Formats: sequence, structure tokens, C-alpha cells
Amino acid sequence: MFEKFLRGRTAIVTGSNSGIGLGVAHRLARAGADIVLNSFSDREEDHALARKLAEEHDVSVRYIKADMSRSDECRALIGQAGRCDILVNNAGIQHVAAIPDFPTDKWDSIIAINLTSAFHTTAAALPMMRKAGWGRIVNIASAHGMTASAYKSAYVAAKHGLVGFTKVTALETAKEQITCNAICPGYVLTPLVEAQIPDTMKEYNMTRDEVIRNVMLERQPSKEFATVEQMGDTAVFLCSDAAAQITGTTISVDGGWTAQ
Repeated sequence: MFEKFLRGRTAIVTGSNSGIGLGVAHRLARAGADIVLNSFSDREEDHALARKLAEEHDVSVRYIKADMSRSDECRALIGQAGRCDILVNNAGIQHVAAIPDFPTDKWDSIIAINLTSAFHTTAAALPMMRKAGWGRIVNIASAHGMTASAYKSAYVAAKHGLVGFTKVTALETAKEQITCNAICPGYVLTPLVEAQIPDTMKEYNMTRDEVIRNVMLERQPSKEFATVEQMGDTAVFLCSDAAAQITGTTISVDGGWTAQ
């Protein structure tokens, strides 16, 4: 149903050289969108990734370096792309500590990258979308945008803020052919999560399956990871005509986490 229906559209995906962002970029490219990949690094492997994605899906793909903790670089990313029909605000970082021990610099970085960057990219992208007469904004929030966990104060605050910002953006664009929604993943099996498993096995003296089921997926009733492909397909759906009247809402892809 969605085969190449995004041909001629350009999608900018922040924080997209790995994990959820790369998974979303793949699915949007498969649907025909030209892609702008992004991260804060500027390595040959980043540009090679763009070339590989372009060859795989027969679309145009560029990699643009931009540090999402810097407001000027967030806006410059959109400007350098030159066009933005689809904006996926995905960039994010995490740190875990009790509130009295939470480092100020970590708080500032998490709020900047996970929340404030979405304001700057959206502010820069909306004039382009309005000129084109069409746009889709997809914010990658989290189950922690709907609920909370101890020791994740900055992340929870940022993701709750991103959900609120999603609603405001939707209201400000409600009479236009522009939508804004948030995807709220639970635990997703990314390379970053995969890398945490061996250390967690040692810490708890558990098998891999026990760590996944009883530690990582403790709050995820399905006891299964969501996948980056599922995140990507959800984003593709939100870009379709079928989702034209879906705006200002959250879509939880969390195995039932926030239903509890």
C-alpha cells in the first residue's frame, strides 16, 4: 500500500547514523523519500552509510553533521538540507542518577538534545513545509514521555516536554496539510541496548534471557523488544494519507508498558 508513495519528498532524521533513527530512515527511504542523515560526528563511515542507504533504496541520501545540543547547528541542519517535507526529531541521550547526584552538565545536555533541539528544527522546518503546502513532523518520544522511572529525571522531563511540544505544534498547524505526532517506544533492541546486555548479565549473575525478561523488559508486558523496523513503519504510516487527520497525539509502541 505504501510502495514509494513518498517519492519526491525529503525527510530529515536527526540522530540517524544508528539505532531507531537509522531504522526510521531505512523505512522512509524504502517508501521513496530522499533522506538527510544526521549525527554530531563527521566520519567517512557516516558518509559511507548514506551512500549505502541510497544504493539500497534508489533514493538520494546525504549525511549532514550537526550537534543537536547547539541551537545554531539545529537550525543550520534544516537550512543546509534545503528542503524538509518530513522531519523526524529522533536525537537523544540518557543518563541515570538520583536527583541530588545528577550532574548539571548532564541535565543540560539531555534537555538540549532530547527536547530543545526539536523546537529549533521544527521552527526552521515549518516555513519550508508551509511553502510546499504539506508536511509531517514525527517526534520520537518514549514511554517515559507518558510515565516515569526513578533516576531518569532529565530524560523523563525532556520526553514529557516533547509530548507537550508535539501537541502545541499540532494545534498551530491544524488548519494546514501539516501534522505533528509523537511515537513513544518502550524498550527497543538497538545496538546500544544490545551492548548493555553482557555487563548486566555479570551484574545480576543472570543468563541473557533472564536479563532481557526480568531486568530490561520488567515493565514491558509483552516481554518482547520493539524493533527499529516497527518504529520506522509507524513513522511511514504517519506520513501517509491514511494519517492525514492524526495529529497532536502519541502512538505507543511499548508492548503494553503504558497501559498499566
